[in-house]
Amino acid sequence: MSSPHLAMASSVSVIMGKVMLALIPAIAAYVYVFGPAILATLALASLTALVSEAIMLKLRGVPVQPFLMDGSALVTGWLLALSVPPLAPWWLVVIGTAFAIMVAKQLYGGLGNNIFNPAMVGYAVLIVSFPVPMTQWLAPETLAAQHLDLGQQLAYMLLGSLPEGIRLDALTMASPLDTLKSQLQLQHTVREALALPIFGSVGGKGTELVAAAYLAGGAYLLQQRVITWHVPAAFLGGLVAISALFYGADADRYAAPWFHLASGASLIGAFFILTDPVTGPTTPKGKLLFGAGAGLLTYLIRAFGGYPDGVAFACLLMNLCVPLIDMYTQPPVFGKKGG
Repeated sequence: MSSPHLAMASSVSVIMGKVMLALIPAIAAYVYVFGPAILATLALASLTALVSEAIMLKLRGVPVQPFLMDGSALVTGWLLALSVPPLAPWWLVVIGTAFAIMVAKQLYGGLGNNIFNPAMVGYAVLIVSFPVPMTQWLAPETLAAQHLDLGQQLAYMLLGSLPEGIRLDALTMASPLDTLKSQLQLQHTVREALALPIFGSVGGKGTELVAAAYLAGGAYLLQQRVITWHVPAAFLGGLVAISALFYGADADRYAAPWFHLASGASLIGAFFILTDPVTGPTTPKGKLLFGAGAGLLTYLIRAFGGYPDGVAFACLLMNLCVPLIDMYTQPPVFGKKGG
């Protein structure tokens, strides 16, 4: 083939399709660990994302079908669905997804113009506005005192009703990060906290499998060159570095680096959230700074903030810094002398 040898850029729909494909292992792990409720949450978030996108495109006078079919709204819905408790009430999923699409994405001009990660904006609105249902995570199947089938889970999500004799606290528990924070506030040591049944070898029991599934999906995205290594490596490296520093200083008060890697939204954040090309930096050096900053902020929020996990807020805070990061990390123009 004669020159020029230019590679055709993948379309948005192809890229979004690969992202959703990379999320399948984590969804399967969710079903295995927590039961099928996550499937209903994903379906509701997907429907809400598509309807919200169509409404806003129509109001903006933009052709609906091309933008609706690019997959970006579905990815936003899926990321939000995977960030909220699997048994979240229907209205919680609808509010978060609709806000993410209609406000954080479309009011800024749609895909390519939004400055904040839409899914994380939706999550932040939910955790600030509805903290109680956002902390009612389903207990892993191996730890739950009682179990619901898919029909019973749907009845609770849609109608708020549980079978007679079953209480919500028999089905739910705090997340591993929330449990650790609560135990430390009760003056227990990390070693004492991690002896509770909710914890496994390196993270939460069952959630370790979900984290491994996100890692596998992230490896696929790297192999397919949907994302580059810079943000994931810098984020996980920053998280490990600062957690190792505090762990080395006081292992009774601060969890080990491997616990932070395997817990919460660390791996979905590293490979699926912080790598959003629209709301992240464009230069390799900028991506390294962005990822490292998000890793440091995630740990500081987890260890000293009021929320058990910090990935969403770290992402949004670093989104604010992207214009500044890009400005100071742009390479010199070819042929121009530095001054």
